[in-house]
Amino acid sequence: MPQLRPDLIAILAIFVFFALAEFFRTDLFHKPRQRRKDAIVEIVGTSTLLLLTQPLILFAAAMLAAFIAPDARDSLAGIPILAQVGLLLVFDDMTQYWWHRFSHSVKWLYHLHRPHHDAEYMSIRIVYRNNIFYYFLMPGIWFSGVLIYLGLGTVYAFYIVIKLLVICGAHSDVRWDKPLYKIKALSPVMWLVERTISTPSTHWAHHGKHKDDGVTHYKGNFGNLLFFWDVLFGTAKITRRYPELIGVENLEPVSAQRQLLWPLVRD
Repeated sequence: MPQLRPDLIAILAIFVFFALAEFFRTDLFHKPRQRRKDAIVEIVGTSTLLLLTQPLILFAAAMLAAFIAPDARDSLAGIPILAQVGLLLVFDDMTQYWWHRFSHSVKWLYHLHRPHHDAEYMSIRIVYRNNIFYYFLMPGIWFSGVLIYLGLGTVYAFYIVIKLLVICGAHSDVRWDKPLYKIKALSPVMWLVERTISTPSTHWAHHGKHKDDGVTHYKGNFGNLLFFWDVLFGTAKITRRYPELIGVENLEPVSAQRQLLWPLVRD
């Protein structure tokens, strides 16, 4: 009988933890200003990524690497763990930072990313809410498949669990950082934390609806696991506050089908 992989159990546990937290504290299934199409985009977008897109890309990338460099399989398995983590941070997380950043400045990429911002609320529900082609084109997933082929599979399993934990925490409307900001003794710790990883405060600013509210910064705060990339590349804004409204400012509404299937579907 096949055994469940520990990393998959951990990933499921993270989703369940945040889903239950929202269910009991902020009503998981009834968010402010939600629309019927939101559930459609979230269910289809998330299930497509987890069940099809990501496994397919990781497999295809490994197969492509094996075809190009058949003797390189597991060639990096013996390097120090910190070096393996560094490679994943650069080739997965940093490239995702740039992919995300370009998605807010290149028009056709924004069509693929807009579903993520079309929701007018923050929640665990929107973590993987994107056009289904958005992740097919994301370089970081392809690079991860190659790195797994090169021997980083075990470290990747731990890395992706930690990354998911941070991303879910940054998107959830159960704001874990808010009570910590109120503890004066933790201020130096939080100063370091908010410049290292994505937090609700910094990531909510990226999802704010009105850029003149003093908090919203949707042309920055692009980091996923590491907020450090925003600090390094000059796109960081840290206020320790949260925008009052979430969503997309001054854009016409579009259907769920267009959000998921553009450019195949155009309203």
